Amino acid sequence: MNNSSNKSSQALRAWAEISLAQIAANWRELRRAARGAEVCAVVKANAYGHGAVPVSRALESAGAAWFAVSNAAEGAEVRRAGIRGRILVMGGFVPGEMDAFFEHSLTPAVHSIESLLDLEQRAGTLEHRLPVHIKLDSGMGRLGSREPAAEIAHAAARLRFLEIEGVMSHLASASDFESGQNEEQFDVFEQALEALRAAGVRPAIVHLGSSAPACYGIERAFHQMVRAGLALYGYVPEARGAAPALRVNVSPALDWKARIVEVKQIPAGAPVGYNARWRAPRDSRIAVVAAGYADGVPHTLAGRGRTIAAGRLVPIVGAVSMDVITVDVTECPPLRRGDAVTLIGNEGGARHDAADFAREAGVIPYVILCGIGNRVQRVYV
Repeated sequence: MNNSSNKSSQALRAWAEISLAQIAANWRELRRAARGAEVCAVVKANAYGHGAVPVSRALESAGAAWFAVSNAAEGAEVRRAGIRGRILVMGGFVPGEMDAFFEHSLTPAVHSIESLLDLEQRAGTLEHRLPVHIKLDSGMGRLGSREPAAEIAHAAARLRFLEIEGVMSHLASASDFESGQNEEQFDVFEQALEALRAAGVRPAIVHLGSSAPACYGIERAFHQMVRAGLALYGYVPEARGAAPALRVNVSPALDWKARIVEVKQIPAGAPVGYNARWRAPRDSRIAVVAAGYADGVPHTLAGRGRTIAAGRLVPIVGAVSMDVITVDVTECPPLRRGDAVTLIGNEGGARHDAADFAREAGVIPYVILCGIGNRVQRVYV
């Protein structure tokens, strides 16, 4: 990922301004809400588009001791950047990834007895001890072991090089307060945890909660650690049903901007973009903006999305192209080539954040933030 300084932003066509101080403030707010539980900073997927290395460095300086990534390559990148804290690899592993855990002192989540014993064998070959976290499938139906606690404990008793430091799971409907699935998963997880303890597996760290439990105060999910992702970057998972009062005050840390490459006058009835999906309802002024679907602007925003130009919310018109979008700036003060448009952020009295963009595109905020492409340079402010 290319990084840029503030001084060079004038030369950029599209860029994201990221406040590391705001991310650190969000982490401190989540730590307060977690009531003594460790807050593990989820920095997978390039820290949800914010930059895994700069974010991890800022959070370690703020006091973070745990970081979570999806795979061994992400973990190695963070470790090579000088992060000294613990790095949890949550997304499982294939055989070729195992050596990276030992080389970079990563802590893998293990999702089955088979993978646990494969990793033990590799640890024995390397004569290298390693802590691991066992993930249980409490109802997500994705990663995680569904094997009986007695079988997991039997396998654990055979370990010579691996230490089962943690037991974890993941809530499938953490911010859904209508379904009742949270309570079902709590029961399954707690029963399995008790069975493991009775069979001799006594983890030092138990973790189940993510952003939503911290934000809404679901303390049954806290245990010793909470894994914070979306809320770390300033967005509270949208609740369904009668949610408890929010326990946190977090703010977005990223503004996404792009420059106008052309402004043109078109007559009423003139088509704009591929397949003439939009025709000007009146004599109009159109700005062509240097951000398209290759940069992370969802194609579905055609005729539905908005940006901010000259401090006003304006519509995206015509098809979203690979490299540009077109916006109707007829009602705006005069604009010219080189002026910036705000796709995500605040400008003047207007606000348009990743959650707004997501609703317009028919996706979730994670998709917007993680989808901001490599051509959008990151500027740390």
